Amino acid sequence: MKFPTRAARFFTPLIVATIFAASSSMAFAKDASELRYLKSDKPSAATLLAPPPLPDSAEQAADMAAVRAVYQAASEIDKQAAYAEKKFSVFNFTGAVGAYFVETNLPKTTAFFEKVQLDAETVTDLGKDYFHRPRPFTTDTNLANGKLEKSFSYPSGHSTESMVLALVLADLLPDQHDAILAHARQMGWHRVQIARHYPTDIYAGRVLAQAIVKQFKKSDEFEKAAAEAKAEIEAARKAALN
Repeated sequence: MKFPTRAARFFTPLIVATIFAASSSMAFAKDASELRYLKSDKPSAATLLAPPPLPDSAEQAADMAAVRAVYQAASEIDKQAAYAEKKFSVFNFTGAVGAYFVETNLPKTTAFFEKVQLDAETVTDLGKDYFHRPRPFTTDTNLANGKLEKSFSYPSGHSTESMVLALVLADLLPDQHDAILAHARQMGWHRVQIARHYPTDIYAGRVLAQAIVKQFKKSDEFEKAAAEAKAEIEAARKAALN
């Protein structure tokens, strides 16, 4: 059956929206089952974050201009650091914490932060799939470089996950608080330097990270695992001093 042109203009968006809503809810149900320390509906990037700039808007043009400027100004050292961080973990913060802070010394801490990061990744991916913002190098192919991601741009996974790791780790190691958070901010900004994200993607990730950590702290299981990690880290630090 073919709709008249006017009817097609009305029904097509409705059908697409219905299909998208159904597929999103299916993806949510699947992903939510993987959460460790969060409830399936909190936090929600879709309700917490403001939408990204609209395509073809002045705001989007300014965001893109910022990406181009940052990408062109980035040093090779920054770009190589960004490429090296494509996959990362809490042990990217070893430089901010100390040489003793390595996976071989900290099995409980490793397992704890893997769960923390997976929860952050799940929440962020749901947000990406909701907002459907193309990455900068998709909109401007002159920005394409290295191995390109196929996922959406908003919010930034690297910004969200690195800041979640940093906020949790800084709670366990308050003496290194500022250095840990500074490193997370740098990791997020590296993604703009290789045109993987807009600045607004990075800022949204930091907001989402704070909300995720706030919800973590409502979980008794999280608090117990965090206390065990803190004790293990302190024992490793003392052993390194002897």
